Order: sequence, then structure tokens, then C-alpha cells
Amino acid sequence: MTGPDYRIDGLEPASDLVEEDFHTATLSDDMYTELASHHTKGNTFLLLYDSTAVWGVPGTAEYVGMRVQRDLFEGTFAFEHIRQPTVPITQNWLISRGCPPDAIELGAAPGPRPTDGLTSRLEDMLRANLGGRYTLLDHYTHNPCSFNEGVEVSALVHDGHPDSAERPYRLFLEETSPSLATYTVREGAFAGAEAADAWLRDRDTPLPLAPTPAPAPASNTVDRRAAAALIRTTTSATASTQLPLPGVTAAPDTGLARSRGLS
Repeated sequence: MTGPDYRIDGLEPASDLVEEDFHTATLSDDMYTELASHHTKGNTFLLLYDSTAVWGVPGTAEYVGMRVQRDLFEGTFAFEHIRQPTVPITQNWLISRGCPPDAIELGAAPGPRPTDGLTSRLEDMLRANLGGRYTLLDHYTHNPCSFNEGVEVSALVHDGHPDSAERPYRLFLEETSPSLATYTVREGAFAGAEAADAWLRDRDTPLPLAPTPAPAPASNTVDRRAAAALIRTTTSATASTQLPLPGVTAAPDTGLARSRGLS
């Protein structure tokens, strides 16, 4: 197996930190599955699934976003990456760095499909994150590597929208079926982070659902934000940089992997 196409042949890292970050992030990149990519003269955007994610600390996120910035005049490249819990949140990270939203869609990539329209609408909201309304606080991926259970991902965010003021802590729960054919996403609403954590531990009541979201706005709004991000960013970006939806970068995992059908 070979790793993703970074398009850095003939280029040198822009700094020692870039070299260290790139080496760390790509050490096992032959185990990455490329779900989507977008290349321009100066930038490469990658959405990856890391099949080694369950070989370490339980709960580690399984998706990786990467951006490579090429300075062809200087002959150097800069690099930044992040580990995120779900595809839409990873896509938002890439979009915030200038990747056109349409260019990072999954298309015909293998894997489970959304069960219903509500799942798709919630994913659209997370992907666009208009106005930076969501701030990612914590996440956990439960992949039991068993054909008797599915995969569950929980992402706790703070919702800054005025309509959510009474219950601003939102728990997005993604549940993939044991067959890995389909998945659902539901949004729970809580007054505090502690209440959301307590529900996750006990689950003695149904998830207190948030109001059903309206369809996402036209994508040209997100396109303009992506273009602005691409203009304002520079080749000094590093792995520690994060814009909307600042995530918790997890350490690698330990148990035997069973991906969501992305092997």
C-alpha cells in the first residue's frame, strides 16, 4: 500500500516544525484510506480514514484532515492536520482553510449511507457551521470491532446560535448499524455539558432531541467563506492551528480495528 498523494516531490519542509509534524502525521499513512481530495497549484486538501485509530487509546477519532501548502518559488511546503470524530466536522475544518465544499464531498466512496433526511440535514449543518455557531468541546468514538455491534460516535458542541440559548450544549450522536450499511445522526439538547455527559453515562431516558433543523442554505454562502479562508491563510500554518469547530486532538488507539466499511 502507498500513502496519500501529498504532491511535495522536489519540495522541502518550510521549517523544522513542519518537518516534524509531517513525519509524525504520515508515519503510518499506508494505513490511511483517502475518502476525498482536492489539489490546486498551491494547496492539497485531504480527507482520510485512519484504520489504525482503534489501536490505541479508546475513543480516538478515526478521520484525519490534512492541508499541504506549496511555495513553488521557495521550493518549500507547509503542513497542518487534525484528527476529527466525523466526516462533516473534518470537512468543515478543510472548508475553513479554503477547500471548496463541493471538492471535498465523498461521492462514491465506500462506506455506510445516511438512513434518513434528518441525518443528512444535521450533517449539512455541521459541515457548513455557518457563522461559527458550533464549537467542538469533546468527542468519543466507540468502535467495538465486532459484527454484533455497530460504531457509535458522540460529539459534544456548544451552539452559539441565539435560538439555542436555553439548551446550548448539543450532543451529536452518530450510530452506524452492525452491518455497516447505514447510519443515523441525532442531535440532543442540554442546558449544560455536565447534563450531556450524564446522559451519555446513564442513558436511562431517551435523547432529549433538539428541534428539527431546516434544510441547509445554498452552498454559495459556504463557497465564499472557503475562498476568503484560502486568501487569508499563509504558508506558516502548523498542526496546532484550528479555526471553527476546534477539536480535541486524540492520541492513537489500541484495539483491533473494524472500520465503518472503509477498508
